[in-house]
Amino acid sequence: MAQLLDILRDHLVDEKAGWSMGSFGAVAEFHQDEGEPLELDEPGLLVRATRRGAAQLDLAMVERIVPVAYETLSPKPHRWSHAVALCLPRADGLGAGRSVLTELGPDENAVRPADRSAILFDMGLGLPQCDFCVRTEDPQLLAILRANSGRSLFDPGSSASGAILKAHPHRVAVTKIGRVEVFQKIGGPDTGGVSPPGPHTHLLPQLLKSGRTHSANTPIPNDLVPLGYFHPANPVMDGMAADIEPDVDAHARFQVLFERYARPDLPPLRRAVLEALANNIEADQFTVPADRFCRATVRLTLRQQDRLGERSRSTEYRALVSRWRQALDRVSDTGAADDEAIGH
Repeated sequence: MAQLLDILRDHLVDEKAGWSMGSFGAVAEFHQDEGEPLELDEPGLLVRATRRGAAQLDLAMVERIVPVAYETLSPKPHRWSHAVALCLPRADGLGAGRSVLTELGPDENAVRPADRSAILFDMGLGLPQCDFCVRTEDPQLLAILRANSGRSLFDPGSSASGAILKAHPHRVAVTKIGRVEVFQKIGGPDTGGVSPPGPHTHLLPQLLKSGRTHSANTPIPNDLVPLGYFHPANPVMDGMAADIEPDVDAHARFQVLFERYARPDLPPLRRAVLEALANNIEADQFTVPADRFCRATVRLTLRQQDRLGERSRSTEYRALVSRWRQALDRVSDTGAADDEAIGH
């Protein structure tokens, strides 16, 4: 537990790391800009807040968290994403699962003391592991929310969703291990149709319908449920999904987490690919396991060797990696979406 606690503290104060809580189709994210002023900075208590948002982990729950490090393929062949999911056993991680708008009273657990008198409403999204809420003291919005309590937010006769979009109340994602709060505007007509930089939320009804707790592309064991994530600095793109010069150090730091917390069979597979490349073995001499996450790990390893070795590797080595990719990671960049940034 002490080791994980140190890792969480280190990433909470790392301005290049992001945090998110929510479920598949509804997520709240906390990001910081370099040098951004802090309103709360208590890494010992796993709390940090800016004027735009806040993140807090429950210190008492850390010893129960099961971390799962993973990487995912990008639709763009020169990219990949990575994160560490913070999980609990499924029986312990499930929340209230409310399916209608519900008033919860003053938010006494708000990260900032000034927000604790505001009223919290569960939006009633029916998420398995997260109470996705709005928080407000606005009398007009309060009246509308109370008038629509007990109804689905997606009820055609409800005026709550339009009022929320217009008023931009705080959004609060509450789980058994902590919370993420977002104070900025909701992405939509008032923000030019895009999410604002920094802390923000996403609500995608078409994904909510699946009832999933997480994307099928993340190798979370069936007996666990992910409640939150931290997203260490990505070595090939920034937090808004813009390409950057490859950062070998950022990659190496995540590989330490991958070795420690990934699905147990994936780090040895990565080492086997690297050993084969080092010994100048061709792809047709390497057996790739049939499991989808094993196949993805092989492809990810090749992408990483290709992109991170642009300047440091020999021409012969990069040609070998290219041949492996032609055999095992042939993808097209055409039409790929910029969806690699957290929550995008």
